[in-house]
Amino acid sequence: MNTPAHLLLGAALFARPGRRGTTPAALLGALVPDMSLYLMAGTALFLLQIPPQVVFDELYFSDSWQTVFAIDNSIFLWGAVFAFGLWRRVPWVMAFAGAGLIHLATDFALHHDDGRPHFWPLTMWVFESPLSYWDSRQGAWLVAPLEGLLAALCLGLLWWRFTHWAARLGWITLFALQVYVIRHWLVFF
Repeated sequence: MNTPAHLLLGAALFARPGRRGTTPAALLGALVPDMSLYLMAGTALFLLQIPPQVVFDELYFSDSWQTVFAIDNSIFLWGAVFAFGLWRRVPWVMAFAGAGLIHLATDFALHHDDGRPHFWPLTMWVFESPLSYWDSRQGAWLVAPLEGLLAALCLGLLWWRFTHWAARLGWITLFALQVYVIRHWLVFF
């Protein structure tokens, strides 16, 4: 899934206006599994001026980058954080880890040849899904509209749940970014 959809889904499932800290925690948890890619790719592309083909065809699949992805996409690590939050009854920890786990589950199902090693530290094995959220050759033409529909449903729920104008503006902005990203994936890939 695209990051804006991860954010909307994580917030729809775990953010609550009456529960202090759950909204930012859910948003952060939905974002963290993608942060290393943004930081490493951004540094490589914009600071080091490495061509995109090298970044996404070589560096992305290098052992060092895959090790970072394995750590921040580990179902075991995220599950341990969620279990801790559940044990200690800390809503924001459960929101953070729950949104992260949902992110990992959707990525597991929607990455064809660019998945992450979700079962670190036990193995570096990567599941190759028959579907891709971005590659039209692997069903993105079907996945993207469904992802957009899911994002719209999440937007509706969040709009109903959060009545403050600033929150609603944030949800609409995330949805607009989702539509923009889907359009680009389908047009260019």
